[in-house]
Amino acid sequence: MAIFHSRRLRRTLLAAAASIVLAAGVLFGIGTAAQAAAPQACDIYASGGTPCATAHSTTRALFGAYNGPLYQIQRASDQKYLDVGLLSAGGYVDAAPQVAFCAGTRCTVTKIYDQTANHNDLPISWGGFWKGPGPNGSDVGADAMALPVAVGGHPAFGIKVNQGVGYRIDRAKGVPVGSQPEGVYMITSSNYVDGTCCFDYGSGETSHTDTGNATMNAIYWGTACWFGNCTGSGPWVEADLENGMYHTGSGSNKDPNNQGVHHPFVSAWLKNNGTSNFTLKYGDATSGGLTTPYSGALPNGYSPMRLDPSILLGTGGDNSPTGVGEFFEGAVTSGYPTDATENAVQANIAAAGYSANGGGQTTGAVHAVGANKCLDVTGVSTTPGTQVQVWDCNGQNNQTWTRTAAGELTVYSGGNARCLDAYGRGTTPGTKAIIWNCNGQTNQQWTFNANGTITGVQSGLCLDVTGSGTANGTLIQLATCTGANNQKWTLS
Repeated sequence: MAIFHSRRLRRTLLAAAASIVLAAGVLFGIGTAAQAAAPQACDIYASGGTPCATAHSTTRALFGAYNGPLYQIQRASDQKYLDVGLLSAGGYVDAAPQVAFCAGTRCTVTKIYDQTANHNDLPISWGGFWKGPGPNGSDVGADAMALPVAVGGHPAFGIKVNQGVGYRIDRAKGVPVGSQPEGVYMITSSNYVDGTCCFDYGSGETSHTDTGNATMNAIYWGTACWFGNCTGSGPWVEADLENGMYHTGSGSNKDPNNQGVHHPFVSAWLKNNGTSNFTLKYGDATSGGLTTPYSGALPNGYSPMRLDPSILLGTGGDNSPTGVGEFFEGAVTSGYPTDATENAVQANIAAAGYSANGGGQTTGAVHAVGANKCLDVTGVSTTPGTQVQVWDCNGQNNQTWTRTAAGELTVYSGGNARCLDAYGRGTTPGTKAIIWNCNGQTNQQWTFNANGTITGVQSGLCLDVTGSGTANGTLIQLATCTGANNQKWTLS
């Protein structure tokens, strides 16, 4: 409805270097023995014949081979920038550098990188017909620390779109234009919505003004009932096709089974063949399949579509800036994806492991499931190097742990604050789990896994109650993960 630092030269040089290394391997018979990365959402789209023309995420790679930055942030204290990348190729975001970079100041997301070869990065929008709250009527960037979550057990941050937040690229490369078919998906949430215009992701106008019906193809997410006569109170997945958010070809939603979608993480879907059909879908981004509330004719006056090569997030096509929402990942495809392809992408999303609050700060006791005791600092000591143990739960401060957005487990506070640490940066089974002065290193970062285990980010080993002991004073170490109860923990 109605700024950035270039990385292209770096990518070109890296690509050239990679080509030289590959050629050398072929010429001289060097074996690489590299494992193929697991396919991610955009690999699945490509296999289905509808490749991603854009791929934006602040939480994970959308290609199995992607190992570049996800987004860029700027801190207020000195105006410096930081690119936030991945823990590994095809993997999850590495949020720890962001937490350290933003400590004691405010950080803003200034750009969301496109993971495709098209480099359709999303900078902060310059505004449009409706002015944003930024300089010269531009929009503003999201608070980088405002939306902590977890994905795959790793701390992460989404984009929290408050009113006035908006991102857009004009003259995007390789995206559908005119009446070319297009698919769009995004991961959002039912936790933060409104009914005003417009929390959108997808195609808009290059002019940032309303240029008429059929000049947009974007997912709208919220509680808007633009044409009246809606069933339920929302929020719903709708199609912003310009001059209306459409539940159906007639606009209204009279489906008694579509009264609203309520999940902490929602997968929202739109596809449009450009001439006769658009389809809306939604799902729980943590499990299960997709529901199709509408698949049918385009509204009267919307055929053929007349898309511009502009991709937006957070506002309407004319920069209508009053919608709110949450964004974690999304893509725009070239072509009309099949149901089978979308089902496979949904399965990939569910397997990614989105969970609420995991990226934020959580404080409580860390319970050893097998021993039925609590993770305890021996003798209430604050001395760096003290090995931790299990002990009867007593609620004292040496059993009160805080899981930070950086993935640390801290105990005590103020000048006595200490981090759970793998002794000597050890990566072998039997390494002691100790407390140490917090230093931001990976031997002090821990991943809470869906099966109840806690693994060291540096070592990949599991936090283990030695010898499956159940007695007070049994020491904690790192060990090869087995999934046994002596390696299972809960934080509450």
